[in-house]
Amino acid sequence: MDTRFTGVIPPVVTPFKDGEIDFESLDKVVDFLIDNGMNGLFVGGSSGEVAYLTDEQRDAVAARVIKHTADRVPVLVGVIDTTTARVIAQAKRAVALGADAIVATCPFYAINDMTEIEDHFRAIAASVDVPVLAYDVPVRLNGKKLAAEMLVRLGADGVLAGVKDSSGNDVAFRRLVQLNEKAGHPLALLTGHECVVDGMLLGGADGLVPGYGNVEPRAYADLWAAAKAKDWDEARRIQDGINEGFEIVFVPQGRSADATGIGAFKTVMEAQGTIASNEMAFPVKALEGETKEGVIAVARSRGLV
Repeated sequence: MDTRFTGVIPPVVTPFKDGEIDFESLDKVVDFLIDNGMNGLFVGGSSGEVAYLTDEQRDAVAARVIKHTADRVPVLVGVIDTTTARVIAQAKRAVALGADAIVATCPFYAINDMTEIEDHFRAIAASVDVPVLAYDVPVRLNGKKLAAEMLVRLGADGVLAGVKDSSGNDVAFRRLVQLNEKAGHPLALLTGHECVVDGMLLGGADGLVPGYGNVEPRAYADLWAAAKAKDWDEARRIQDGINEGFEIVFVPQGRSADATGIGAFKTVMEAQGTIASNEMAFPVKALEGETKEGVIAVARSRGLV
């Protein structure tokens, strides 16, 4: 297992201001995360609103984060697109920009079976000279769930260095952990399941990629430290506190998943002064009015603002 891709690796949000990427705020986000103990940064994930960004914007965000990080921690870059050829093109650009690893989903819109998806990951890995991690997020990929046997086989063959599991399927993740262990633990297994991280680490996860880490990075760093020390009572105490803060995502009602989740993160980050605006990528509207006030009230009760 490549230990560079363990610990807390949050997916970096993409700040916007007046319809454009706010690079000054992006620098502040990077510093905030690293200064609060993050072990790496993931650029171009769901929390970074990657699906809304043009290729030029994706490259610009990755380049800025890589430059501002200045080798303080590894930077993983998401290369998410509809077909293998398009993903490979993005992967090559990410490597040229200085990415330490790339994170790829299976294709979406294109309807591929698991054999074709395996060939997809093999082709990506053959095209670049940095580690490749698979991103398992069925809710955004036509419901496709990556097969555990395939992932472990690709790990054993040196194709994949790890998996970011955002499936929310705890049984499948535990099965992946056990299959990976039997194969000699070739894969770094990262959970994107923000509210049960303590359980995932107890069950064998090698790290976490929490979107809510943009709001409370230090708490996740402390949780990771407690898990490494096998102090599971402390890990649970910290997780319970994190979950109280995570209630911000349940305040917005009748909005899209991006508006309620990422929108709530950005709203608190704006109040914290990490970013200048809670603006979202078009056409998603930022939280405002009573909803915004309700999110901030939850954050204030947690001592976050």
